[in-house]
Amino acid sequence: MATASPPLASGRKAKAIISAARESLAKMIGGQPQDIIFTSGGTESNNLVIHSVLQHFHKAHTSEGDAAERRLLGEGAMPHFITCTVEHDSIRLPLEHLVEEQVAAVTFVPVSKVNGQAEADDILAAIRPATCLVTIMLANNETGVIMPIPELGRRVAALNQQRVASGLPRILLHTDAAQALGKRRVDVRDLGVDFLTIVGHKLYGPRIGALYVRGLGERTPLYPMLFGGGQERGFRPGTENTPMIAGLGKAAELVTENCEAYEAHMRAVRDYLEARLVAEFNKKIHFNSQFPGTERLPNTCNFSIRGPQLQGRLVLAQCRTLLASVGAACHSDQGDRPSPVLLSCGIPADVARNALRLSVGRSTTQAEVDLVVQDLKQAVARLEGQA
Repeated sequence: MATASPPLASGRKAKAIISAARESLAKMIGGQPQDIIFTSGGTESNNLVIHSVLQHFHKAHTSEGDAAERRLLGEGAMPHFITCTVEHDSIRLPLEHLVEEQVAAVTFVPVSKVNGQAEADDILAAIRPATCLVTIMLANNETGVIMPIPELGRRVAALNQQRVASGLPRILLHTDAAQALGKRRVDVRDLGVDFLTIVGHKLYGPRIGALYVRGLGERTPLYPMLFGGGQERGFRPGTENTPMIAGLGKAAELVTENCEAYEAHMRAVRDYLEARLVAEFNKKIHFNSQFPGTERLPNTCNFSIRGPQLQGRLVLAQCRTLLASVGAACHSDQGDRPSPVLLSCGIPADVARNALRLSVGRSTTQAEVDLVVQDLKQAVARLEGQA
C-alpha cells in the first residue's frame, strides 16, 4: 500500500484518496476540508484539543505573548478549563491529570437533574478571566441527551467580544460529537464550535477518527503532540492509514446522503422498543434517559427493570439473544456499581444499578426488538425464580 508522500503515481493516488475523504468529512459537518485533521480516534482528538489549548495559553503568557493579557491575568496565572460531570473518560481523565500535575484548574459543571443537560447558564457562571476552553459533548453516550451546544456557542461568542475588548483571552469551544454523528445532522456553523471530535466506528466507519478545527492554525491554534514526518501539515505526523481514512470518508458520504432516513428509522424502532418494554414490564420499567422537554438521540434507550435481584449485569448474563451494555461500552467493567453518569442525572442508585443501555441501528427491525424483549422477559423470570 503506497504512502501519500512520495511523488510516485501510487503515492499521488493515495494522496487523492485522503483528500477526497477529507472533503467528505467536511461536507458532513458543514466545515472546510482544510480544517480537518485525521487522528487515530476520539481519544486522541480529545487529548489533542486539551493539549493544544494548554500550550496556547502558556505561549500567550510567556515573553512571546501579549503583555496586556499577562497584566490582566497576573503573572503565573493558571489556565482554566470547563467541562461537565457526564463527559467521556477521554475528556475527564486528561483534565483530572492536569489538576493532579497542578498545571491547570478545571471546573466540572453538574448536569441538571431535571433535564440531564449541562445548562448554558451554569457553564457561563463558571467562567473566569483565565478560562481558555469549554468542552461539552454534543450528545451523552449513556443517556443520548443532546446538550445545548448551539446556545452555548452563541453565548460564548458574545462573551468573547467583551473579553477581547477588555484585553482578556478568547475562550475556545470544543464538542465531542462522537455519539451524535450519523444519528442526527451536525453542522459546525450552527454549533459555533472551534473544535469538533469525529469518531469513525460510531458512524459505521473504521476505528479511526478526525478533528475539526475552525480556521486551523489561523483562527484556532493546534499544537502537535507528536513530531515526525510532517504528515497532516505537521499537526498530526505519522504515515497516513490510507485504507482506514478512505473508509471513514465513505462512511461520512453515506451519512451526508442518508442521515434523515437513518434518524427516522432508528427513532421509530427505538420508540417501538420502549412501547414493548412498557407492555411487558409495566410499572417495573424506569426510563433513565427520558427527561421532559429534552431532545435525545434517536437510537438510545437507557432503562432499568426494577427489582432487588435485577441488576443490569445479572440480567444480561441471563440473556440468550441480547447483546448490550450496562453503561458506556468502552469501560463496562465496573461490576454492580451504578453508572456515575446516571447518578449525576439524578437517577436513584438502586435504579441506576439495574440500568441497561440498548442502542438500535440502521438495520434493526421490529421483529428483532420482539426477540430482545422476549429474551429480557425470560431472563427476568429466571432471576426472580431464583430469589
